[in-house]
Amino acid sequence: MGKLLRDLQETFDDEENNLIFEKNVSIPIPGTDLPIRANVYRPKHTENKYPVLVTYGPYGKDIWYGNFHKKSYSEVNPQQKSQYAAWETPEPVYWVSRGYAIVRADERGLGQSPGILDTMSRDTSDAFVHVVEWAAAQSWSSGKVGLLGVSYYAGSQWRIAARRPKGLAAIIPWEGMSDYYRDRCRHGGIFSNGFIKFWWSRQVVTNQYGRPGRAAAMWGEDTLEGDLTLEELEANRRDQNTDNAGESHVKIGNAALDKMRHELTLSLVNRYLDDEYYASKDYRLEDIEVPVLSVANWGGITLHLRGNVEGFTWAGSDKKWLRFITGRHDLPFYYQEQVELQRSFLDAFLRDDDWHGWKSGAEPKVCLTLRKGDKGVNDAQAERTWKLRYEDEWPIARTMYTKYYLAPDRTLFPTLPASSGTITYDALGSPADSSVIQFVTPPFQSETEITGHVTAHLNISMTPDEMSRQGKGKFNADVFVTLRHLGPDGMEIFYTGSSGDAVPLAKGWLRLSHRRVEEMHPKHRHYLPRREYLSTGVLPVEPDQVYPIDVEIWPTNVVLEPGASIVFELASGDTQGSGLFEHNDAKDRSTAVFGGRNHIHFDHDAVNYLVLPIIPAAQG
Repeated sequence: MGKLLRDLQETFDDEENNLIFEKNVSIPIPGTDLPIRANVYRPKHTENKYPVLVTYGPYGKDIWYGNFHKKSYSEVNPQQKSQYAAWETPEPVYWVSRGYAIVRADERGLGQSPGILDTMSRDTSDAFVHVVEWAAAQSWSSGKVGLLGVSYYAGSQWRIAARRPKGLAAIIPWEGMSDYYRDRCRHGGIFSNGFIKFWWSRQVVTNQYGRPGRAAAMWGEDTLEGDLTLEELEANRRDQNTDNAGESHVKIGNAALDKMRHELTLSLVNRYLDDEYYASKDYRLEDIEVPVLSVANWGGITLHLRGNVEGFTWAGSDKKWLRFITGRHDLPFYYQEQVELQRSFLDAFLRDDDWHGWKSGAEPKVCLTLRKGDKGVNDAQAERTWKLRYEDEWPIARTMYTKYYLAPDRTLFPTLPASSGTITYDALGSPADSSVIQFVTPPFQSETEITGHVTAHLNISMTPDEMSRQGKGKFNADVFVTLRHLGPDGMEIFYTGSSGDAVPLAKGWLRLSHRRVEEMHPKHRHYLPRREYLSTGVLPVEPDQVYPIDVEIWPTNVVLEPGASIVFELASGDTQGSGLFEHNDAKDRSTAVFGGRNHIHFDHDAVNYLVLPIIPAAQG
């Protein structure tokens, strides 16, 4: 690192909050002299031992929530606010008062933890495992560790639990992806560059270990060992923008050789799950043995929702539960009723105090928030009036998977249309032009519930433009689909997205060259086509050749009132509701490969339909 590492741990006796605060505790990591640094918050009664909640992530153990996101913090449940509060993590004062210790660690290469910044990598996961085992072995620890946190602090829980660290007793991944490739980086094989760029630039690289000016910017504290140079900072990080775009990191180590470094940068194509970059992050959900409470948000239609559902489905634990909530991704975690739910689960499996009934089987496996009626967007109080319903399994066993057929006149009926034809749209157009096609159902005559996984079967071809033809290169097409809800008045009903933005019911994506479905794979289901996204499974796309495809649409829920309709939207790019999660990287979606016109075909050999998971009305 070029700096002498120092032990600058400080201990504070916080009498007001009745806790001990240990700052910059150095946690040794086997195989390296670079520690992971953490803040520890624990009860003052040193004669007792306490279960431990561990978080390990990039957003800074010392960045106060109010500085990280002022507006969000202003709306947080007042009982979950304190001088120690940090973005997307358990609030220490509350949890310590309930008999827990908190270990909040800076991820490797971030905050006060020296080393290479390589988020979500195998190396940083190794360090996380050791942090969990260290927490379980401390004199003030009961030996039982739980993982609790939102988003990044949730997504990492799946892969750590699969490693089975000593002491880990339960996890609560609250809105967190479980599949780095499918949930986050490459939706349907398409690079989701928009969010990664925003996330990296605002929330990660700004907290890199050794970055100058953090304290002055109220972004945590300056590095204990002092600042690093720009060259050192660059050499010590692996940029997710670059990695996911397919460029390797060739470091020369001399700023004067920047041009040479650029020329030597390899164009490694990190596009497939068998590429080393993605393969190194793979793990088995089936290896998770500890109890799991997976919390998914219906509004997280572009990042975490799928991961929480699939994480629950495939986790190997025989003690696992799935809950669906609504609202923004930052606030519900701190709602009083949700914090009590978290505590009941952790008390059961970390303290052996099952006052809620998790171990006894009193808590059903699945809890749904049923979205019926227009509650507006970003209105927490209104959304909390939606009813809950409990189920014994996911997907719901009584689901009726019902086909709604697309017709050339842009209708959507449960009967097969007799007409044939073709609809053509721009392959790289904008949402404001003819690149968006919508199919609409007639108004539903009675209340109808749609809850579960949705798929679309389409017959697609592409015609390259003249410039692309002259290049005689490879051709491809990207398919973007959206499910929308029109109220009885014909106006669209929107829901609260992750950032408080207005979102539709659901979205799905597919790159035509990834159309191959692995029907014999054990994770293939008729309602969720399985794709491996391997380089060996890529299929050619020939001009004007019609290809039948099955598009996975992320799970959803809506209770349609009489007179409401469903809209199925087909487009060649991101449309309303995508928000930060755009797929518009110029290299990933080049004009040379994707330019031209796309077509959807209708005839007796090319039937197009949407499969909706309809839940029959309760009898009696």
